[in-house]
Amino acid sequence: MKTRLIIIAFLVLNFRMQAQEVEPKNILFIIVDDLRAALPTYGNQQVIAPYITNFAESAVQFNNAYVNIPTCGASRASILTGIRPTREYFKKFTTSIERDMPDAITFPGLLKSIGYTTISNGKISHNRDDMDFTWSEIWRPTGLYNNQDYIDKSTSDSLEAGGLGAVYPFENLDVPDLAYKDGKIAAKAIEDLKKLKDSGKPFLLAVGFLKPHLPFNAPKKYWDYYDFDKIQLPVNNTFPKNAPKSAGNWYELVKYKGIPKDIESNGRNALLHTLDETFSRKLIHGYYACISYTDAQVGKVLKELDELGMKDDTIVIFTSDHGFSLMEHNRWSKHNLFRVENRVPLIIRVPGMTNKGRSESFAELIDLYPTITELLGIKTPDKVEGISLVQNLKNPELITKSVAYSRIWNGDLFVSFNHLYAEWKGEEIGHVYDKMLYDVKKDSLEMNNLANDKNYYQLTDSLSQNIKLKKVF
Repeated sequence: MKTRLIIIAFLVLNFRMQAQEVEPKNILFIIVDDLRAALPTYGNQQVIAPYITNFAESAVQFNNAYVNIPTCGASRASILTGIRPTREYFKKFTTSIERDMPDAITFPGLLKSIGYTTISNGKISHNRDDMDFTWSEIWRPTGLYNNQDYIDKSTSDSLEAGGLGAVYPFENLDVPDLAYKDGKIAAKAIEDLKKLKDSGKPFLLAVGFLKPHLPFNAPKKYWDYYDFDKIQLPVNNTFPKNAPKSAGNWYELVKYKGIPKDIESNGRNALLHTLDETFSRKLIHGYYACISYTDAQVGKVLKELDELGMKDDTIVIFTSDHGFSLMEHNRWSKHNLFRVENRVPLIIRVPGMTNKGRSESFAELIDLYPTITELLGIKTPDKVEGISLVQNLKNPELITKSVAYSRIWNGDLFVSFNHLYAEWKGEEIGHVYDKMLYDVKKDSLEMNNLANDKNYYQLTDSLSQNIKLKKVF
């Protein structure tokens, strides 16, 4: 470990020496768990999220932002290193940077090396202590009774006795915000902002909120924002008849009470089932309540930043590690290659640079690393694969990228303004056993797979070669 620290310290010292002479700027990095682009500012008027909406009024919002892998640990590792996932590394929700790529220079590590105080609150890396030497402080809240953050004692007892299969995937109790973990995370971030202001040092404060990740637990007042009878199910709530089975798995939800017991634990039989309409609406209701709850916590942190007089010195980045299907394609999951699981909100505010703007240019979350380094005038490490978004922040009408790539396990995704193409390969190089192609201009719901239509063979071959050139397979 000491040898590795010396090597990394040497490398980052070189980056510091090449940094431009710029005024240090603080960074508030907010990442939300499992938040799809289901916000009013992204067109979802069912959801109530006034604080994020207000923040977007003074920032650049990227309408085509995509993760590089829709699973927690791997996505976060990719974001922190600026490196694309492949079959060799950054593959699973349990991903650890220290295991997969121990010599990687994360952007928190780079900033710490040039004098920044770096604090990780809540869920930033999936594994709490991954690359712990890159943080000045790491903190996570504990649940009242259990890690899943159920605070009803009888529910907690059932969970302890029977596991997730003994409890429903939601909780609705009349309790204050601080009762659940996200309330505690916001309170810790506010406390840290006060200390950081007093210190006078530049900082990276990373705040990782846990909702709307399953289980959908939030205080009752946020459930009460919504009229259950008006909760709408998605129009595309059946799996496309001509879509590949590889695109159909569920995953996490199948472990909970209320899900048909003949669905295997990995969700492979999920496509044979459609959940009861009332239960489905309850799940969507819970997801929306969690968004509203987390939105309120984001609002508290941003308000404190403003009241402390730090707004004009702090870059704010708001995003999510991946999306989540809420019955689209009869799926309740992430871990796959439809847009709803890979497209996320990305909103960035840079003092003195950004006002309200909406960028249609594509962005990948690996682009955040070089964006941060350019904004701070620091040389970007050579291994970082993203492309800086600073041009888009200065001019949101500029289109600097028109495609994005993602992958999960043995599947790879290409998405553009016109098409979504995904393919699944076996262990044998070049053997594609499943694929799907959607014309997203004509078929925005992604219900008509064109991959096996001979009129599109040339296009699928071209897009397959495009993925191969990216070396993500």
